[in-house]
Amino acid sequence: MSVHKEIKKVTTNTLQEMKRTGEKIAMLTAYDYSMARIIDAAGVDVILVGDSASNVMAGHETTLPITLDQMIYHAASVIRGVNRALVVVDLPFGSYQGNSKEALTSAIRVMKESGAHAVKIEGGKEIEESVKRILSAGIPVMGHLGLTPQSIYKFGTYSVRAKEEEEAKRLIQDAHTLEKAGCFAIVLEKIPASLATYVAKEISIPLIGIGAGSGVDGQVLVLHDMLGLNMGFNPRFLRRYLNLFEEIQGAVSTYVDDVKQKDFPNANEQY
Repeated sequence: MSVHKEIKKVTTNTLQEMKRTGEKIAMLTAYDYSMARIIDAAGVDVILVGDSASNVMAGHETTLPITLDQMIYHAASVIRGVNRALVVVDLPFGSYQGNSKEALTSAIRVMKESGAHAVKIEGGKEIEESVKRILSAGIPVMGHLGLTPQSIYKFGTYSVRAKEEEEAKRLIQDAHTLEKAGCFAIVLEKIPASLATYVAKEISIPLIGIGAGSGVDGQVLVLHDMLGLNMGFNPRFLRRYLNLFEEIQGAVSTYVDDVKQKDFPNANEQY
């Protein structure tokens, strides 16, 4: 008799427990079924269907052009490949800002049409009402502070945020606001490590860093960056675990040669 091992699904509750016991949370992005299957089986706790799909999947310069329909398509593809991880979907630019009713409508569409588990939205005080409204429908919300890529034209640069005291103070207040509003976790992007460590101690919900040092409750990277599929991007916080760009290019180049030289298919590779 084969014993079927029950896969314990990661929930927002699991993440809270991980923070309490000091176990770090591992989070990565994914945008399609094949990659989602691989990283889910490898034990990633949280999969973010990031609006970074705008950059790495569609080739846009910023995250702004991607639409809600496109995010739902990516999210549904990811969900079909996942057994264990908690799947969080970015609400894209223009689908929630300044209008909590629209934010709720967008979040409901993501959950209904993709089967995802939670949504993520960028901002602090200015999204408080949206967070509460989305939560009122029973949809978990992850926050995002520090460098918020959807506001790139306001910042004018992708450099480190909250280095000045004024902005640091506001970030701490915003983190408290998001916690109070009911967010289950917050991503902190590209802020000084000492500030991120301080906020992680101040707040009872998990903080997941990207370029925010090691004093937070977990880490997130963009899959295409850490696998070396995307070679033009070299921030200090990125560790490349593979160089897939060269590996894949090499494999394709060999295939092209084999076809040209009539080496593929060989006698064993035909019917």
